Amino acid sequence: MEIYNLALPAMNRFSAGYLEGVPSVTQLFHYDYKQESHYKRRLEELKERNFARIELADHIESFMSRYPSSEEVKRNLAKLRKENSVAVIGGQQAGILTGPLYTIHKIISIIALARQKESELGIPVVPVFWIAGEDHDYQEINHVYVMRNGNPEKMVYPQKQLEKTMASQIRIDREECRRWIHEVLKTYGETEHTKALLEFVEKTLADAESIVDFFAAIIMELFKEHGLLIVDSGNPELRVLEKDHFAKVINNSKAIAEAVMNQQQTKSFFGYKNSLEMQANAMNLFYYDREHEGRILLYRNEQEGTITGKNGEISFTESELLELALKHPEALSNNVVTRPLMQEWLFPVLGFIGGPGEIAYWSELKLVFEHFGMMMPPIVPRLNITLLDRSVDADLAELSLDLLEVMEFGIERQKHIFISSIKDGDLDDIFINLKEEIKIRYSGIREHLCVKEPSLVPLLEKNERILLSQINFIAEKTKEPALRKNEAVLRKYDRIANSLRPLGIPQERVWNPFWYFNKYGIRFVQEILKQKLTFDGSHKIVKM
Repeated sequence: MEIYNLALPAMNRFSAGYLEGVPSVTQLFHYDYKQESHYKRRLEELKERNFARIELADHIESFMSRYPSSEEVKRNLAKLRKENSVAVIGGQQAGILTGPLYTIHKIISIIALARQKESELGIPVVPVFWIAGEDHDYQEINHVYVMRNGNPEKMVYPQKQLEKTMASQIRIDREECRRWIHEVLKTYGETEHTKALLEFVEKTLADAESIVDFFAAIIMELFKEHGLLIVDSGNPELRVLEKDHFAKVINNSKAIAEAVMNQQQTKSFFGYKNSLEMQANAMNLFYYDREHEGRILLYRNEQEGTITGKNGEISFTESELLELALKHPEALSNNVVTRPLMQEWLFPVLGFIGGPGEIAYWSELKLVFEHFGMMMPPIVPRLNITLLDRSVDADLAELSLDLLEVMEFGIERQKHIFISSIKDGDLDDIFINLKEEIKIRYSGIREHLCVKEPSLVPLLEKNERILLSQINFIAEKTKEPALRKNEAVLRKYDRIANSLRPLGIPQERVWNPFWYFNKYGIRFVQEILKQKLTFDGSHKIVKM
């Protein structure tokens, strides 16, 4: 394995500004993640705040007891109980088979940054992964992509889920999931690692009760040796630790909404689009109600002095909602605005690992944190990683293609240039001229019919379309011999595209880690963590 950095431009203007330290972007945050002194300032801030470390560590230890563990996990639980410890934290939804590669990249980033900061600061730093088990968007987590007929194709886990149920509460159909996983792995092809991978997945699945359970067990098997700690935001026991914080959100709901909107005005003033949809009467909390099909986002009804769902499904007075928060906190859950607050109240967060979308919405929360007398932690962009198979690297070299250009723009332009170079240009010109001649002739007939027989114009136009379609058909057929002769080269173009920019987007957003586990073995993530990983904004190319 070899890792090298690539200076790949950011996905959008805001992300680029954040990485480059543009003042109009950085002023939306409290800390500069690139400045070592800012982490020392963050430590001083954390010393002024109190955390229920023992209760939190006890909960995590209990929650993680059913998952693969190690001595390093036990050591990090002990560290978390220490008064001077801090955490590097990041989170993601519980995707089936872990979801896309970027989930794994995020966890690698959390572990790498925690390790780096513990060395630099000389204090205990624990890596924590926050599983977004309270999320209810099942369609985002119920599929993987596989290669079929030479193209990436979505393969959906067939278990139906009609209610808007939190992922933590979605019971997993083990037998149906097992059959589906076998079908997924069948598309990968058998390798020396397939048998062991199947045994691992089936053993993990046998003990899983829910979607989150299955996800957590896989993650811990992958990262237990690095002492990763995990929490499930949808876990009822965690909600008990959150009950007083829910009360704070309820009591300050107006101020939270106002703070977000004020910060959004500042962001808009500097020409950046806002990420969060915010209404002045938003509570920024969900109420979970099976009777009304899952989670209901709460709003204040100022006229009636109540708190209701958007469509009036349920109704509380503020005192009733406060009582619910304290007695039945499992009935409430956070939204995108209050989850960062809850994370901050529970953990002594030294740094938060986020993707481009997360960094964008955190930029709208600065005044919310200030309202509660806190500062946002340093927001550290997760490592952007692309796995480069050596056979694909060889294809790039053979076709004289530049990796940076392919990563940034894809390969369609280069492929089109190659196809143009092998076509019969003279024959192409003949077909082009023929189509132009037909269009001219039909235009003259159309002008005549518009005056003499307008009822025949639609028939004429249909006839023209059919004729042009037939010419296009035969024109394409004449290209087939040249394409067949160069089929091996064209396959190389497609192999590069499907590996590095499948569906025209980054590899990490499409492919699932299990394809790579099947090819390289489940331990390859350990090899990545052995490498020197720098948080310098560069794109990491991992040559496999």
